[in-house]
Amino acid sequence: MDALQAIVLGIVQGLTEFLPVSSTAHLRIVPAFLGWKDPGAAFTAVVQLGTMAAVLVYFRTELWRIASAWVRSVFARERAPKDLDARLGWYIVLGTIPIAVLGLAFKNPIEHQFRTLELVGAALVLFSLVMLRAEARSEQNRGLEDFTRRDGLLIGLAQALALVPGVSRSGATISAGLFLNFDRRTAARYSFLLSVPAVVLSGLFELRHVGDKGGAPAAATAIATVLAFVVGYASIAFLLRYLVHHSIAVFAAYRVAVGLIVIVLAASGVIS
Repeated sequence: MDALQAIVLGIVQGLTEFLPVSSTAHLRIVPAFLGWKDPGAAFTAVVQLGTMAAVLVYFRTELWRIASAWVRSVFARERAPKDLDARLGWYIVLGTIPIAVLGLAFKNPIEHQFRTLELVGAALVLFSLVMLRAEARSEQNRGLEDFTRRDGLLIGLAQALALVPGVSRSGATISAGLFLNFDRRTAARYSFLLSVPAVVLSGLFELRHVGDKGGAPAAATAIATVLAFVVGYASIAFLLRYLVHHSIAVFAAYRVAVGLIVIVLAASGVIS
């Protein structure tokens, strides 16, 4: 991987991590369209640390408040903390368990079999239907203060679906939030907060593979990660503003179009 490829893929990661279009899918599709080698699952996981840094900076006040309240509840041995921030901390921990367990259990298929272009294209198309259904039936009458343990677990289970490239972690969690009748902005905000432990742990776990033979060089990975941070920060601000008055239908339409193109071109051998 050269510097140009690192720049392009870093920008792609930053643009697509928080939009419900699947950054993992795009980091597989874009190189295929440009005739580049698949950067691999390790590169994808590490570059996501850049976009996670964007979340940490953008939500730094909120995350610090949640983390400190959660730590206080741990030391106080509160079984049912009344403080909303402490409860959110526990819900984020609970919601991270499914993706952590399944990610380790299916590590090999995720890094190899799940990365076929046909599967990526199919996931883009099929999960778009789920997103449209969530948008259509959601009453959007709940806010962050209404979160319960059940909500945390269900959205966490939805997040685990993103282990399949093309599903989209943000798409899955925002859709789950809508199915639970949270408003779009709340669903997106919680989606960002929930992503922190899972993506950070995944990125740190794969960090040891940076520079391995057959993978992306360390310098290129570093360039892509920095760009992912810069572009990702802007993407967070955009999506939160956008979802106040707009549905996620436009993203579903985009996913269907891209997914169908990928399926046709992969099946015909044009891309691989």
